Order: sequence, then structure tokens, then C-alpha cells
Amino acid sequence: MQNRQIILGKLPQGKLTVDCFQTRETPMPIPGPGEVLLRTLYVPLDAASRAWMQGVTYRSGLQPGDIMAATTLAEVVTSRSSLLAAGDIVLAETGWQTFTALPAAEALKQPDIVPHTHLLSVYGVPGLTAYFGLLECGRPKAGETVVISAAAGAVGMFAGQIARLHGCRTVGIAGGAAKTALLTDRLGFDAAIDYKAGNLHDGLRRSCPNGIDVLFDNVGGDILAACLPHMAKQGRIVCCGAVSQYDTASPPAAPAGIPGLLIVNSLTMRGFLVADFLHRQEQALTALTAWVAEKKLAVIEDLIAGFELLPAALVGLLAGENTGKRIVQVT
Repeated sequence: MQNRQIILGKLPQGKLTVDCFQTRETPMPIPGPGEVLLRTLYVPLDAASRAWMQGVTYRSGLQPGDIMAATTLAEVVTSRSSLLAAGDIVLAETGWQTFTALPAAEALKQPDIVPHTHLLSVYGVPGLTAYFGLLECGRPKAGETVVISAAAGAVGMFAGQIARLHGCRTVGIAGGAAKTALLTDRLGFDAAIDYKAGNLHDGLRRSCPNGIDVLFDNVGGDILAACLPHMAKQGRIVCCGAVSQYDTASPPAAPAGIPGLLIVNSLTMRGFLVADFLHRQEQALTALTAWVAEKKLAVIEDLIAGFELLPAALVGLLAGENTGKRIVQVT
């Protein structure tokens, strides 16, 4: 058997395209003492992957020739360690490849949860990011208005539902009539604004007549700039992502008026990484598990089958094709 890998063949000049990637086959890796051989099951996709091609972020940048980076869900095929056994399901930094040999200590054993994909969505980085970003950074109070950008995305749909569960008026911003209908009809948002349909300012005025108390921003750029004038006094802005700035040769500068708006309205703007809160992961998982079991939190996943489709799936994610967490099943 051969190991299949997808590498970054060249850095994109502008928007990411599938021809930036190359597929290659290498010999099957052989685990050494203390190591495990992993078979990749699912690869979660994240818009931040594009930012890694721009240079150092919270991780080192990607260069041509590198295996495309990713933390994946994998199965232990062979173990030469007492830490893991064949058949265990783990999270590990394998990158885009079908098999990986690495130290067992670098693979995190996962609980027996069905479907396994929930370990990459509601119980993984998206769910934890939404939970801690909203509740710890946004600090919403019952009756307040919470606005979520990219609200039909992996993090946004959970953040909006969690806000609703805490008694907030929840407004989602998304692209297209199908996504905005999903937010209100299935996910319980009080209102949804299609930023592609017209004037975002008019939509915000109608949906947030008393201003925005908490803005959970996944987009940055023009959508962040449009929301800022609508913030209520002492509002909180949670900077979770900046997807509008990732798929470009040079990220645009922040809106020039931010400092003045922060001062005049006594606003707080806070960025964070989910890693800041991982020491409290069990707290979040207890709440998320209960909400899912009680059917108070809907989980929507965008599952694509086929290892070879990874490049196109990432390009599509950056173009806003997905609803919920986009995950590629390796077949």
C-alpha cells in the first residue's frame, strides 16, 4: 500500500485555486518504538488554512513543498506504545495524507461518540470556539442583542444558538436567501440579514433598533466596518475570525474609524484563540453535550467524501459554499 499526500505546490497569488496543490504517493510509513500508525478518517477544513499561506500566524506559515497542515480525526492501525491500541480514534496533526506515523503522545484519544464527525464540529474547535468566544469574551446578558457574522458557518451557527439559549435576541448575517432562511427557520435566530441582497446598514437598523450589544465577528473587513456604527453603548466586539482577509495576496488594513468608535461608545474589542481556554474544555463539553442531547443545539455538517476533493473543498469553503462545518471524509 502507498500513502497519499496533498502538498502545497505553490503559494497563491491572490485567491486560492486548486492548481496550488499537488498529489503524490510515498511509501507507507512504519511506526517506531513508542509510535503509532494512523489512518486518516476525516479532515476538517478551516478558512484559517488560507491564512497560513500568508506567513506566521498562531502557527508557522506554509511553504511550497509542505504537506498541507491539518489536525484530523484518525484511527490507530498499529500501535507500538502502551498509550494507544489498534482501533482507537484520535485527533492528531497529520496534515493532508492518508497514513501517518508519529509518537503516540502526540495523538489525543477521543471518546466513543457517534457520529465521529461531531468530534470535529460541535465537540471540536468550532463548538469550543463558539462557547468560549461568546460566553467568556462577549459576556452576553439575557435580553441583549447579539449579532453573528458568517452565522451559517461552522462557528457562527453554534455561537448564535448559544446566545439564544442565554436569552438573547440573536441576529445572524449570512450570504444568500437559503442560509438566512436556515438561521431563522431551523436554528432559532430572531432575524437574519443577507449581506448579498442590499444595504447591510438598513438590515442592521431594522433588526437591531436598540443597537448591537455583542458582535461576534467571524469576517472582519466591510462587514465589521458596517456593524461598528450600530454598536450600543458599552457593547462588546468579539474578534473570532477574519475570513474576508484570508483569501487575498495582501490583507487589507483595519477600518480607519475603529479607535474613534470604540472611544465614543465605550466599546470593548477582544480577540482570542480557543487555545486560551482549553484548560476549561470539560466545562464546555458538558454544556454542549447536554444541549445536543436535549435537542436545544442543532448540529449541521457539510460532509464531502473523497481525499482527492480536499483542494476543491477548501477553495469552495473560502468562497462561502458551505453551511456548517465542512469536513472531508477520506475514502
